[in-house]
Amino acid sequence: MDAYIARQPIMDKDEKVVAYEILYHQDSSTLYNQRDYRVANAIAKFFTQIDNSNFLEGKDAFLTFTPNLLMQNIPRIFVEDKLVIQIEDNVLVHPVAQMIIQRYKKQGYRLALSDFEFNNRYFNILSSISILKVDFSNPESDNIATSVSIAKRFNKQVAAYNVNSPEARKKAMELGCDYMQGDSIANMVSSKVRETGHLESNFFRLMVSITRDEPDMQEIASIIELDVTLTYSLLKMVNSAYFALANSVQDVQQALTILGLGQLKQWVYLLSFNSDSGGISDELIKISFQRANFCQEMGSLVKNFPLSRSESYLMGMFSTLGTLLDVKIEEALNQLPVSDAMKEGLINKEGMPGDLFNLVICYERGEWNKMNRFAERLEIPVSMIAQKYFEVVEYVNEMWNELMRPFNNDDGEEMPSPGGGKNIGREVARKMENTQE
Repeated sequence: MDAYIARQPIMDKDEKVVAYEILYHQDSSTLYNQRDYRVANAIAKFFTQIDNSNFLEGKDAFLTFTPNLLMQNIPRIFVEDKLVIQIEDNVLVHPVAQMIIQRYKKQGYRLALSDFEFNNRYFNILSSISILKVDFSNPESDNIATSVSIAKRFNKQVAAYNVNSPEARKKAMELGCDYMQGDSIANMVSSKVRETGHLESNFFRLMVSITRDEPDMQEIASIIELDVTLTYSLLKMVNSAYFALANSVQDVQQALTILGLGQLKQWVYLLSFNSDSGGISDELIKISFQRANFCQEMGSLVKNFPLSRSESYLMGMFSTLGTLLDVKIEEALNQLPVSDAMKEGLINKEGMPGDLFNLVICYERGEWNKMNRFAERLEIPVSMIAQKYFEVVEYVNEMWNELMRPFNNDDGEEMPSPGGGKNIGREVARKMENTQE
């Protein structure tokens, strides 16, 4: 059996990511066969990997359990206060369903009921349920408001899922839903980022790195490559008419070589006065970094792939530009000298790059059958996909945690916390002056 596993962000009322739903694939032909434990054992192995890694970054996990998994005590792998056990109709029809649900409730686990509707079959277990999940795929449906109202009357939290449009998000907010999730978190981001926007904690590290006595250009490149808005801004500037280059630049390290340390400092100085970003979604920038690495790893497995490793990286990273800049993706890419093959992949989802990008997106969404078709077309061994996904998520989490860690500069001074606003400009100016003395 080929087993895949992915995570989907879940936001609270303040649009902060507080949990991940774990999406997994297994052979449906044996899913509910109580005498066949092969599938449950395979999935349990994956869950053990999750628990022993930083895959969830310490956030809660929402996880759907089949009868097999529940009866094998698989939820016990997770700490009680970090797991939400999701229950579906297939569990309710099981002869010992009520006993199983009550047992996990007594053990301290929270339980969520999927596809909640006002129906008699739910009443016997409702006292054990903490969260009711309501489908928001059709935000105009009158049933949504009714279901949410009933859930609130029973003092239950409400999780809106299939929040895949601004209309669905607005509806969920109006009805006071406690959680929101959808196929793509990009559809739930309300704020936009100007072209000069950047993740401020990342910017602080760039400032420290660039003002060292002997700046490390490799370190500087690594910091910029973490942030889609910094990468976009740098490549756009280097390829502008000001530099009048004979050949376009599509690589961060090459751009830094052309720019030189002096102009690089000037660029950072200018960015510093535009750092009141106005609500960047950290999670969206994090997703762009994760997609960049996943695309790069998947592209390296494809024979005769038309994009280089750096181009594959940029394809994944720039996939969120449309949302970040509040423009169509083609408008954003037209301002950069990216290859036609990359544009075909990102804009039209065509060609081998398009197949690779679709594979990555389908994996994120848990659309396993579609993902398998793209893997077959690209001749990527399916056994490698989940492994690479795990490696990428752990690498991104590790880098992100390092990025968010409080730090001091070379003089032992504590750097301003993210959100420092226009004070950053004065700090950069002071550091620039000291460097030039």
